[in-house]
Amino acid sequence: MAEKPQKTKKPTWVIDKERARRAAAAETVWLFGLHAVRDALANPERQKLRLVVTQNALDRLGEIPDGIEPEITDARTFDRVVPLPPESVHQGAALEVKALTWGKLADLALSGPGKPLLVALDRVTDPHNVGAILRSAEVFGARAVIAPSRHSAPETGALAKTASGALERQPYLRVGNLADALIELKEMGYTIIALDGTGEETLPEALEALPGRAICLVFGAEGPGLRERTRETCDKIVRIPFAADFGSLNVSNAAAVALYAASRN
Repeated sequence: MAEKPQKTKKPTWVIDKERARRAAAAETVWLFGLHAVRDALANPERQKLRLVVTQNALDRLGEIPDGIEPEITDARTFDRVVPLPPESVHQGAALEVKALTWGKLADLALSGPGKPLLVALDRVTDPHNVGAILRSAEVFGARAVIAPSRHSAPETGALAKTASGALERQPYLRVGNLADALIELKEMGYTIIALDGTGEETLPEALEALPGRAICLVFGAEGPGLRERTRETCDKIVRIPFAADFGSLNVSNAAAVALYAASRN
């Protein structure tokens, strides 16, 4: 009698990757605050699971989409019903959702709405900074904000609240390796410009030499700055000119200034 062929065991790294994928698919996010919840409710691409509100917040949210049954709770018991971080300014509204899926980098970079303008974030982990950058990116017409899957701010309620609704409209794409993504963008015709205080050239000077070009602006974390491989991948390292030697901006303010300059190019 012929022996049954033995099943080939999957490598450990394959098993770990599959587990991580399943865990990510099961994860949900609690959005909070009237602006973030209202815009998420209005987004047909957002998978909505549970809406918890006070009566006052429900009255202020306006029309609720079909299929969503609000759970009305008292303001005094809200924090016990919804698992939000301490000190969250929820305004009596919280919505449990699945994270958004934005598709492939190439599709966004080549044919996404808006100007051929992207933002890449290298280890920017503060959700308030990322939320503010998403808001600026939407205002100045960028096609996407890109960040590595690890060592970056995930999609959270705090990020969404700071973004003030921009998270629902402005693509926030997480990639496996940021340097590889920048190389891919260069192959598509993008010029990669990193913002760093050590840059010898100023941002206006760099942009003046690149009229009409597709641009990706790269920002590092406050303190550690850009990682070495990220820096090596960029075409230019530039700085924002300051009026005095002590001038400095945090990463979200620097991104707003740079996006404004690049959007006028």
